[in-house]
This record gives sequence, C-alpha cells and structure tokens, in this order.
Amino acid sequence: MAFTEIADRVWVARYEQYDVNVTLVGGSSGLLVVDTHGSAAAAREVIEDVRALGAGDVTGIVNTHWHFDHTYGNGAFRTAYGDVPIVAHEIAVEELERWGDSDVVVLPDRTFSSALVLDLGDRQVELVYPGRGHTAGDLVLRVPDADVLLAGDLVEESAPPSFNDDSWPMDWPLSLDVVLGLSTPGTVVVPGHGAPVGRDFVEEQRNTIGIVAETIRDLAGRGVPVDQALDAGEWPWERERLAVAVRRGYEQLPNSQKRLPLI
Repeated sequence: MAFTEIADRVWVARYEQYDVNVTLVGGSSGLLVVDTHGSAAAAREVIEDVRALGAGDVTGIVNTHWHFDHTYGNGAFRTAYGDVPIVAHEIAVEELERWGDSDVVVLPDRTFSSALVLDLGDRQVELVYPGRGHTAGDLVLRVPDADVLLAGDLVEESAPPSFNDDSWPMDWPLSLDVVLGLSTPGTVVVPGHGAPVGRDFVEEQRNTIGIVAETIRDLAGRGVPVDQALDAGEWPWERERLAVAVRRGYEQLPNSQKRLPLI
C-alpha cells in the first residue's frame, strides 16, 4: 500500500492486514511516523513504502496507544533508522510493558502526561492526551498548519469502535469532546482504521458512544443486573459487539450510580 498525501506533507497508508493506518508527517528535519503496524515483517513493508515515497528519513516515531497493531513494528523501524525517539503517553507505555509481548515489543522511550510539542524543523506537531477511551493511554496528534488530526483508535471508520477489556466506555465520549475541541469544520481526521473522515463523522461517533454510555448508566441506575443489561437495553450497534462495553461500563460506574438488582 503506497502512501497518499492527504494534506501538505501528511501521508497516510492504509494496510489490508488489520485495516490499520500508518501516517507520516514531514518536516524539514525529517519524517515522523505515527504507528508502526503489527509485526516486524509488516513494518518492513511499511519501511519499503516510506523509502519509495522519497520524502526523507524517519527521525521520530509516535505510538497512539499500546495495542500490538500500532506498536509491534517499533523494533523494525529502529533497525532501519537507528535510535530514533519513540513517543507515547506515559500510561500507554505502562500498558505495553504490562500486556505486550516482551520478546517482540520495543518500548517508547519518551513520554508525557497531558501535552507535548514535537519540533519537525519548519513545523510543529502537538500531542494531546484527551483522556481514557479505547484504552487508558490514547493520544491524538494535531498538525495545526495542515489542519489534520490523527485520532488513533479513539475514532474508527471501517467498523464500529472497538471495546476491549482495557477500554473505558463511560469516559470515551468525554475524551472525544476534547478531540472535537481540537478540530475545526475543515479538519481532516485520520482514524486508527479506515478512511480519513471529517469533524461531522467524529461528532456522530461521539454521540453514538455516548448513547452506549448513557444506556449503561440508565440500566444500572434502574437496578438491571449486568448479566441482563445487554438484552434489556436498546443499543446503536449489534449486541454482540457491546458485551464487553456493558461489563466494563458497569465495573466503572461508582456504587452511587447503581441500584441493587430488582428481585
């Protein structure tokens, strides 16, 4: 998959395996790679595409979150381009160290807590931690002069958002409010999976995830047991996609927002 320029010196390649996006942001000091695919072999294919693009050498890497399909290519990029810095949110590094394959993964070596600016020479990019959502350590990357926002898996275009055992469904809508606050009506948003989208798409996805969160809150508040909630609620996506979201949501609600199950 070749890289396609979606804005001034911002290129995206969408790879069939995992339908994952890898993004390049170019500056006078080199290329910043955002996410590195899911294995060393997959990353070597990406590296070939980077070199075929001919836009410069990689001088930095960002991982949007800890999941393998966005981080397990770190080592291959280090092999190809030397000891370039790898940046991630501090929680993402903790999660990757806890749950990642220690025989495969190369951990990011530069972290931040709330925001960080990376200097690419003639342009800057902003890394922002909007809060918990798809994982506890998702970041978004903003390229202000190009009006591009790289959202990682906080936004997905090719399938509904993925709720896993490390997701935070009750926080996710609020984190997307922060993402929306970083965008304009003309912003191009690159999701972790799927085609680039506009702000309207992000608003719609935020509202739909919000429906999931508020349905969970309502059911728990009415005393519906967690093992009955999936059947009791009306959901915006297929029930089988939301089993983990419902369980995680119940776990995350404070006891003050839950009633004892009705007998």
